[in-house]
Amino acid sequence: MKDTVIYLVVPCYNEEKMLPITQKALSELLNDMISREKISQKSRMVFVDDGSKDNTWQIIERYCSSDPLVKGVKLSRNKGHQNALLAGLMTVKAECDAAISLDADLQDDIGAIEKMITEYENGCEIVFGVRSKREKDTLFKRATARGFYKVMRFMGADIIYDHADYRLMSRRALDELENFKEVNLFLRGIVPMIGFKTGTVLYERGVRTQGESKYPLKKMIAFAVDGITSLSIKPIRFITFLGLFILFASTAILIYSLVRHFMGHTVWGWTSLMVSIWAIGGLQLFAIGVVGEYVGKIYLETKARPKFIVDKYIGN
Repeated sequence: MKDTVIYLVVPCYNEEKMLPITQKALSELLNDMISREKISQKSRMVFVDDGSKDNTWQIIERYCSSDPLVKGVKLSRNKGHQNALLAGLMTVKAECDAAISLDADLQDDIGAIEKMITEYENGCEIVFGVRSKREKDTLFKRATARGFYKVMRFMGADIIYDHADYRLMSRRALDELENFKEVNLFLRGIVPMIGFKTGTVLYERGVRTQGESKYPLKKMIAFAVDGITSLSIKPIRFITFLGLFILFASTAILIYSLVRHFMGHTVWGWTSLMVSIWAIGGLQLFAIGVVGEYVGKIYLETKARPKFIVDKYIGN
């Protein structure tokens, strides 16, 4: 029998409708791989309850008592998807050879898990699950997702295109991940920084069958802002260059205004003056907002508050 211990780490927030489907599918997958000696019989699935308001934790407890393959981690309060995922990985890293993170909605094709394990056995410390296509997404979702990755790349974030948080990480990679101490987590950008030998597995993402998405447009925008400001200082540099451009433009406008003044056409420039005032005022507020984002991040980092607090860890 293979002695590779694999843990599947699944963050959950208000997933009482989806959990029965997820637990059944993952249990069948693990049992199948164990029976074929692909992985060790010590392999498990770990559901991480991120302070759910429904019966998610009660369902996890029930599965922990009835299914020996299930373990549960309960956070003391809601800390967000990234922190919940990190909590699960850090809690189980000493018990497994490698951990695979995936969402509870099963939109990530679990058929790719065995391929990830094969890549791991071939020497890869990190294996990224990457979408092969987005045909099942709506036109709006496709456009916003592609825009998200392009903006992140342009702003300097080293992320894998069309990769979310579906990945395999070896225990060695998890140990290194623990050394990243920032409070503002953006794992899609942090994990590629670890290095080591990496692999990629392509899969086609499905549709959610129960419940609703935990990442509407508002949260996606906030997620993108967090990712950019956590990984890159390009926005501040952009403001610097924009300020220099406006400085040169202002000099040109000053020369233009003086020429118009001596030619006796000062009233004629009222419109351009008003536009300039509004444009520069808006730019200043925008610049203050961007700098404020970074100051806020620094404020949170200096506090060094815990990224998560585990309330319970249960399982056979």
